Order: sequence, then structure tokens, then C-alpha cells
Amino acid sequence: MRYNSYSSLFGYTGKLLRVNLTDEKIAVEEISHEILRKFMGGVGYGAKLLYDELSPGIDPLGPENKIIFSTGPLTGTKAPGSGFHELCFKSPLTGIWGESRSGGEWGGTLRKAGYDFLVIEGQAKEPKYIVIRDSKVEIMPAVELKGKTTSEKTKIVKEDIKDESFEVVTIGPGGENLVRFANVMCNSRAAGRCGAGAVMGSKNLLAIAVKGTGKIPIANPDEFKIAVKEGYQKLMTQGATEEGMSFTETGTIGYMMTADPKGDWPTKNSRSNSWGKAQEFYDRFKSNNLVKAYPCYKGCVLKCGRKAKVDFGQWQTPEHGGAEYETMSCFTAYVMNEDVDAAVHAGYLCNEYGIDTISTGAAIAFAMDCYDSEIITTKEADGLDLTWGNAGTMVELVKKIANRDGIGHLLGEGVRRASQKIGKGSDKLAIHIKGLETPAHDARCGKIQAITFGTQNRGMCHTHSAEGIVYDQVKMDLGLIPYGIPDPNLLDRFAEENKGKPAKMLQDFEILPDILGICRFYTYFNGLVAGDLANMMSLLTGWDIDGWELLAVGERVYNLQRMFNVREGITKSDDMLPERCLKRPEFGPYASIEECEIKDHVRMLEDYYEARGWSKETGVPLDK
Repeated sequence: MRYNSYSSLFGYTGKLLRVNLTDEKIAVEEISHEILRKFMGGVGYGAKLLYDELSPGIDPLGPENKIIFSTGPLTGTKAPGSGFHELCFKSPLTGIWGESRSGGEWGGTLRKAGYDFLVIEGQAKEPKYIVIRDSKVEIMPAVELKGKTTSEKTKIVKEDIKDESFEVVTIGPGGENLVRFANVMCNSRAAGRCGAGAVMGSKNLLAIAVKGTGKIPIANPDEFKIAVKEGYQKLMTQGATEEGMSFTETGTIGYMMTADPKGDWPTKNSRSNSWGKAQEFYDRFKSNNLVKAYPCYKGCVLKCGRKAKVDFGQWQTPEHGGAEYETMSCFTAYVMNEDVDAAVHAGYLCNEYGIDTISTGAAIAFAMDCYDSEIITTKEADGLDLTWGNAGTMVELVKKIANRDGIGHLLGEGVRRASQKIGKGSDKLAIHIKGLETPAHDARCGKIQAITFGTQNRGMCHTHSAEGIVYDQVKMDLGLIPYGIPDPNLLDRFAEENKGKPAKMLQDFEILPDILGICRFYTYFNGLVAGDLANMMSLLTGWDIDGWELLAVGERVYNLQRMFNVREGITKSDDMLPERCLKRPEFGPYASIEECEIKDHVRMLEDYYEARGWSKETGVPLDK
């Protein structure tokens, strides 16, 4: 193998593009090779930049905040799952570490244009969009984009630059209106959670279009091609379990049929963790709404995306990419809505308005819970009937939140801020951790998930808890037994003992897709393991990398993100679960199962802190 010295760089463009919107200054910077080796890319390099360049306590919606479009070394290389990029920023929803990821061609195209990272800083006086054509970068007026939906913006930008081949990311009205959980959309794919769209909106940046004609240099191209081919073969054989390949057969929405009976389907604002209606809803969706499967980027073999539509009736909706598990769950079980067509329509509106489907569904559930508990009235809800399951109110609230209209202005702040303004004990109904609303997974269904929910750096996160589900429930070790993780078959998913170490190891491994720029589904279900990723990275970069080094990078990045949060005031108390999520469900099949409740979350956290080398008293990483 040819060794890559720091005098040459493979696997990276070696360039960072920095755009300051205040003075419209554009600069291209060389990337430190030493820092790349330590943090590699994605949320790793993004964390290093934000930790070094942001002062503690800045306003996330002020010009001092930055948003980093960060690719990984595998992004755009044809490696399995390589169609992903990350956004890193201080979150306007949580006030701490913010990250969002999206599939699609945009990240790989940025690299072909010659840049591994794009840093946006400052604040434009008027609406702008950015056009990147290889080395040519322009800041363009965007008055005609203002107020348009995400798909309308994409269409207008491509018409303006007279080139359909550009890849475009946009924000919608939700981002322009500074909804704190607004998304950045890449066609029908969302860089969701945490409010990256609001950060872009605060900077008066409405879209970024990219076209690149370059290539990513590969140290050992022939061997890399072989490793990529072997990776795909492994995914389609060893990783092709019934659970894993259901993403191809049913899309992510098919997980409803697994989550519901296993108690991983939050229902009625987490009052329960099962509803018993998932199979019925999926069958209805498949018969009435499903168009076809599709990949978010060229070359994906899983094709977990779904084209959906509603042909007739009140919720008529055009064909679009959507109907993901989280979206459909939050607009059905979480708000007790049984109208699948309305759920599809609500998800479509969220994508067009550019707001997060999970936080939107959670905000609506919070409002319905407040109404049910007589904390808010119909008058305070703009005359809307907030009865559980009211599909018409649910759809209307999506629009109100995106437009910051009436009660939508309050809910667009997120459930934590909304409860602080409402008072009257509504904080007990605001289901969140660190300000990030609960996704469509339940901490009571497996105790590792409870730990990862509490300790995840961006808050109550679905993508960084799924590894706990795979380990605790599916009983797959993700290839980590050689690195010291206990055999999951020897552990009870409801047991609270001895879960700290596996939770820590799972997090260190499952942050790697966010660092390297690949899809997380490609590492779940005993697909690509640490050794596979290390081999591809070695052949790509020419560095001599093994699985142990990758896991060390994952740990390093996780700790740095935690230190970013500690600097913003995060302590042990912020890792606690909402009170409702500690107790047995109020109804459903798990209401009578004592093991389903969480009896000693503090002890589980301290076990995890010990495995991490963090202080048991404060949750702050210790010097080693």
C-alpha cells in the first residue's frame, strides 16, 4: 500500500470555502492535514471548527453564528452509502451543538467543485443565494425567492442560472420566519432537526447551488474499487437480514410494524409507547399512497425513500418524496390521528415549508395535550379544536407554525420555550431533552436507548439512538464484539445494569457515518463494520487506518461536541429524561409491564459517565 505523507493529500480536496455574507467576502483556505487525521471530516471537522471559532453564549440567530456544510472523506466516492453531507451550527432550538444530515447529490457535488467544507458566516442585508461553479463563487440577489416554498425556490434558482444540472439546497418560509426547527432541504431530503434552516434564514441566505467537474483523488483507486464492491456484496448478503432489508421492501415507514408491538412507538405525546394500529396504517398507506421506492442519491442499493401521494379527497397531495417513519409516526400515533392521507399531506407541507416533521408533530401533540389538560383554551388556539386526533387541526397547525401565525408563532419556538411562556405546569407535557423534541422512538423499550437519548449531544435524537434499538432489540452487535462490547444476546433489553459501556461504544461507532459521510443504514444490521470502514479509508487516503483508530476518532469527536455543550452550560441534569418517559405507559400492552419503567436513570447515567471518563457528579469530560 502506498503511504500518504502529509506532503500530498488523497481522499480530500484539501480546501475550505468561506463565505462572509456581511461584507460578501469569499475566501478559499487550505485545510490542516494534521487536524483531518484527528477529526477526519463531517461532524468531526465541523465540531473542531465551531469549537475554535464560536464564542460561548452567542445568539444562534445572530450574525456571530456560523453554519458549516461539511462533507466526509467518503462523500461522493461511490463507497456504499456515500451520498451524505452534514450541517454543523449552534442550534437556535436548543442553544447548544446543532447538527443536521441529508442524503442526496449535493455533498458529493461540493467536493467535485473543489471543497470539503463550506463555512457560511455573517449576515446579508438583503435576501441572497450562493452559486458555486468549481472555482467561481458568486453571491446573488434573491428577492424573487422570498416567501416561496422549497421546491419553488429550487426551480427558480435553476432557471436563473440556466442550468438544470446544479444541485440546490434551500430553505422554505419556515426558515425565513425563523421557526426554530426549520430545515434545509435538498430536493425532497431534509437536513432536519435543530433548526439549520432558521440559521440560514437569520443570515438572509435562501439557497445554495453547486456544480462541480473535478474528481476526488484516491490513493489506491483499483484496490478501493474492489473494497467498494466487496462492501456492497456484504450488504446484500451478510447484512441482508429481514430487519435490514425491510428498508428496501417497505421503506423506513415499515418500521412502524416493528416499533408498535415492541413498545418503541410513542403515542399520545408519549403517554404510551404502543397503539396497536401500525399494521393497519401501513396497509392503508401501501394501498392508497405509495407510488414507488427511490434512492436519495445515485447508486444506493437500499432505496429506503418513498414517493407518496394522495389522489383524492380533502388531503389531495402531489407525488413527492416523503412518508418516512418518523414523519408518519409523528402525524399519526403521536397526535392520535387515524387519517393516513392527512399524515401524508402534513409531511408534504412540512417539506415545502421547510420545517422539521418530528418537532412539528411534537409541537402539535404538546398543544393537544395542553388543551386536553385544560391548560390552553380553544380561544387561545385561534378557535381551533385541539381534540386528540383532529386531522384538520393538525394540518392547519403545520401551516400556522411555518408562517408564525397566531398559536403557530408560539409553537414555532419549540415545546421547551412554548411551555416556559404558557406556564401552568405545561412543562410536564413538553417532551424533550436539551430542548430537542422527542422523535418516534421510546426510551422505555430498551434501556440503552434511554441512555443514548439522554446523552446525545444534540438532544433527544432519533438517528443517534437507533444503534441502541439494533443492539438491545434486534440483538446485533454491529461488529463491535472484537472491540469489547458485550454480546447483546446475553443482555435483557429492559435491564438497567451494565448498559453504560455498550452505550458508549455504540455511540463511538455510530458517529462514524456522520464523520465519514455515509448513510447510517449501511452500518446497521451487521452491514459495514469498523474494519470495513477502516479498509476503505486506508485505500482512499493512503493512511494506515484500522478499526481501533476509527473508534478513537469517534470518541474524540463525541467528547469535543460534549465540551462545546459544557461551554454553553450543559450539565448532568440536562441528560435526564422527561418524567413521563421514566414511568410505565398510561395505556397499551406495556402499561402492566413493570420492567418497562426506568427505575434508576441516574445510576445508568453514572455507569455511562464512568465508561466515557466523564465526571459522575457533573457529566463533564475529565482530562486523561
